[in-house]
Amino acid sequence: MKQLDQLIPPRPFPHMNSTTSATHSTVTLLNPRDTYCAGEHLDLLLEVRDHLGRRKEYGGDFLRARMSSPALRAGASGEVTDFHNGSYLIPFTLFWEGPVSLSLVLIHPSEGVSALWRARSQGYNKVIFTAQFSNGTLHANTECRLVFNSNVELCQYLDPQDQEAFYCVKPQHIPCAALSHMHSKNMQVSYLSKQESALFERSNVGVEIIENFKTIHVSNCDSISPEPEKCKLGMTSSVPSGYVWEDTWNPASCSLTPIKMKECLKGKFIYLLGDSTIRQWMEYFKETINTLKSVDLHISGKFQHQLAVDLDSNINIQWQKHSYPLIGSLTYSVKEMEYIARVIDRIGGGQKTIIVISLGQHFRPFPIDIFIRRVLNIRKSVQRLLWRSPDTMVIIKTENIREMYSDTERFGDFHGYIQYLVLKDIFQDLHIGIIDAWDISIAYGINNVHPPPSVIRNQINLFLNCIC
Repeated sequence: MKQLDQLIPPRPFPHMNSTTSATHSTVTLLNPRDTYCAGEHLDLLLEVRDHLGRRKEYGGDFLRARMSSPALRAGASGEVTDFHNGSYLIPFTLFWEGPVSLSLVLIHPSEGVSALWRARSQGYNKVIFTAQFSNGTLHANTECRLVFNSNVELCQYLDPQDQEAFYCVKPQHIPCAALSHMHSKNMQVSYLSKQESALFERSNVGVEIIENFKTIHVSNCDSISPEPEKCKLGMTSSVPSGYVWEDTWNPASCSLTPIKMKECLKGKFIYLLGDSTIRQWMEYFKETINTLKSVDLHISGKFQHQLAVDLDSNINIQWQKHSYPLIGSLTYSVKEMEYIARVIDRIGGGQKTIIVISLGQHFRPFPIDIFIRRVLNIRKSVQRLLWRSPDTMVIIKTENIREMYSDTERFGDFHGYIQYLVLKDIFQDLHIGIIDAWDISIAYGINNVHPPPSVIRNQINLFLNCIC
């Protein structure tokens, strides 16, 4: 928390004119040339200015850099280095030959970033949960939250091992154990001032800084680079972690080989744990492997536990939702709700067991300590699993970027980016795999929390290369 607070210092501003302006900021191409070679680097220097054209003396702007060649269906992210004095270095790796366009977007000025960070830590009321209790002929709905500041009698749903809790107002004449279903709704609550809110109006979010920037021409200069080793578990990924070319993901620091999915998954137990972005993997497996049959677990509704098996090839794949907070306007069952750490503690593990974990989107509306605690507890359970079964494969899929203009205070990508940094930091010293869905989705340029099948296919291809 201390590290994050230092990373995002308070930036009060007297007027919109003193915040970062994409229009007035300047981008310089360092050491420009007429043509570049594939594999080389290209550096941009960004100097940010406010709306009156004054040079800014501090950094902290939330920027997104991307290079692309639409005709080649190619894209990659650019790294952003903040010098904390109003200037930024943006190096791009020129992964492919052909005409390349560069994009540098100011998603939020540093003043907006600071406002979002302060607003995030101020309360739990941006989303409210409604519980359904039923006991015989008695039924009741009550309010639930991660934190309650009132004296009403509460039902506490506590994980005794890790002390994570969720609370509901206790219904009259119905026991707490009769909780069966839940749904949530977004509340008309904001912790931003009127002036701060103006920074998140659509016209001020995701503004392109590079206007009329010339196309970069990249040639194949016949430089022979050594073939990188095959992708495997535990490799440290570079930044950017790879690039898309002809709609196919290519990691930067390792190579992918063609893998037959069904052959790779033969004899394996795969646990997909987390949110709907990893449930997309479950749906992809079921659509792609026609011998994989869904097992009816007699659970209905959104977020239902899913199991699919291929008895002949001994493939077992299951998806299970993470525990509270789980945001959904449609009612979902909580009868089998479990924390991911407890699921992992129950798994024996072994050479044929693969666990993929993905969470983050449902944590964005709440103070960051909820997410940090959850990830630390999952890390401890993974550590225990790897002690007892060191040959178990564990993979973390990071968050996808999402729609840029929707509900920034609750669900904006700045919150996701901080969680992305937290997740990578907490898991950095464990022998696990990371599928950098954040970087992959920037490279594709798809601002969608549920990316299309082509993106899922490439995430899963990376996964298959890690495990086979």
